[in-house]
Amino acid sequence: MNTHMRTALDLAGRDVPVLPLRAGKVPFANCPACLYTSCGGRPNMKTPGPCQCPRPCHAWAAATTDTDVITGPAWATAWRQAAAVAYHPGGIGLTVVDLDHADAVAWARRTLPATRTVPTTRGEHWIYQGAMSSANAVRAGVDIKSTMVYARWLGPGTGTMTPLPDTVRALIVEKPSPVRPVTVAVPAGGGECRHRTPAYLERGIAMAEQRITEASSAVHATVYRTFLAVLSAHGRCGCLTDAHAARLFTAAQTKGESPRHCTDAWTNARTALGM
Repeated sequence: MNTHMRTALDLAGRDVPVLPLRAGKVPFANCPACLYTSCGGRPNMKTPGPCQCPRPCHAWAAATTDTDVITGPAWATAWRQAAAVAYHPGGIGLTVVDLDHADAVAWARRTLPATRTVPTTRGEHWIYQGAMSSANAVRAGVDIKSTMVYARWLGPGTGTMTPLPDTVRALIVEKPSPVRPVTVAVPAGGGECRHRTPAYLERGIAMAEQRITEASSAVHATVYRTFLAVLSAHGRCGCLTDAHAARLFTAAQTKGESPRHCTDAWTNARTALGM
């Protein structure tokens, strides 16, 4: 067992989701079977997809606490080639303020409340309790690493971790994603209708919208699983309409999903159900 795997197992034992990084602080590249949308993922490896990946090729979404995965044959090559261990901060309710140089560190000391700090190659990681959206270059030399990203594990650091302050949250100015009209294929009817009243379908769609809008991480996977559940329950009897599908797409787009990836997730869910 090499040092990186041992570190990963120690972190997983503390419920920290981990993954290996290769040289250059980058995750392992997508395997050929997972390129583009063939398994629901994206070329930049920012989102997971429903597949059986032979290697940890979905970046932050590959992070796990499952020791069978960490020590298993699928990750064996990755650990032999790994240059570092990474973790998913948002997955354990943390936010890392990545300060890339001395000027950024000086700014943080003037501006942010003290918290646990970890030295990096050129600067520091300031770690707060609480998760938020992630963004790069929120100011010169400052990145926010929390949900849907990974951060290198560089040790436990020093100091007492404090709650995520509004000062850090304010560094990201959220802009709602534009919601564009969508055209989707809704399965034709033919099966026996189990929906005794319109309220049954309406309740199902409303619950699906809520599941998507409340997702705090793994949004792409949540969208896919929600589409799969809706189509499984309502997709064969003719009750599901374009208007219902558009509501789900709108919910997904407000969480940052593009129209294209909404369509891909819908198509993949239909294919999985044989529709």
